[in-house]
Amino acid sequence: MSRIYLDHAATSPLRPEARAAMEKGFAMWANPSSPHAEGRRARAALEDARERCKAALGWQGELIFTSGASEAARLAFDDAVVSTRALSGVEHDAIYGFVASRGAQELGLVDGCLALRADIASRSLVAVQQVNSETGTRQDIETIAKVVHGRYGSLFVDCAQSAGKLAVPAMADMVIVAAHKFGGPIGIGALLVRDFAMLKPAGGHERGYRRGTENLPGAMGMAAALEAGDWATSPEQRSAFVAGFGDSVLRMGQQVDYIVPLTHASMSAQALLIRLDALGFAVSAGSACSSGSLKPSRVLKAFGLDDDTARRTIRVSLGWNTTAAELDAFAQAWASL
Repeated sequence: MSRIYLDHAATSPLRPEARAAMEKGFAMWANPSSPHAEGRRARAALEDARERCKAALGWQGELIFTSGASEAARLAFDDAVVSTRALSGVEHDAIYGFVASRGAQELGLVDGCLALRADIASRSLVAVQQVNSETGTRQDIETIAKVVHGRYGSLFVDCAQSAGKLAVPAMADMVIVAAHKFGGPIGIGALLVRDFAMLKPAGGHERGYRRGTENLPGAMGMAAALEAGDWATSPEQRSAFVAGFGDSVLRMGQQVDYIVPLTHASMSAQALLIRLDALGFAVSAGSACSSGSLKPSRVLKAFGLDDDTARRTIRVSLGWNTTAAELDAFAQAWASL
């Protein structure tokens, strides 16, 4: 039996279009910052990839290539020209730990959506994810943006789980994306920023806002993956897949159809992962950053879930190459448990 991969929220397989684009990039081995003809050729390819990524994402501002979403978040929170920082309690561990360690204010949750308190400090950089990586909950970014901007703040949106799938929120001031979440290469991502004036320069590359030589093959692969677009399943097929699990699906506000949190009536998440792995299915319990921990998910607890239910919850996440037949096979395997 061939294995079925349903852990795309952790990382998605490289799209063939991205692989082909990277091969072209590897042939342009010169440093894009070098002044000679080879370097200028690499620079032209890098800038072309930048404009293609912006067009595919529908972003009108600036784009800084990074090594991934985590580095993009560090650039944003360390170099943002703001007075204070705040974040929601359900942010990804890579964001939560990084930002909380800098004394950021943590905002509460109401019914799975961010509840911005009236006492949020003026001129804050507020971090909110567009789609939660464990529950698939989709935040009301438009409403949140109005509150943040009303306090003269800036809105930072984590789009690692939504870029390439949903439209990047136009009202965001900063956005982070990771190419490997939508079929691009590992090791490349971006910080989208409305205006460079929102950041303090911190390096010699990427207009002076990043250190380190640009990853040209990665940037070209990222652009190609964003442009590829199509999925093997339709929205109707994914919706029917989710509906088929009935009460086993954790309902957490408005949710996307490609990240599905499932709770078993009695079996622990660790036991479920072992059983499903033996049956040929790759799924996970929570984000990949914290999946090795036996503690209940911090994110699920922040959503109001009790420890017992959190310990019996796994995440099934679909991607660009997931087929309807694979969804049917998983549904049958789940029923057998």
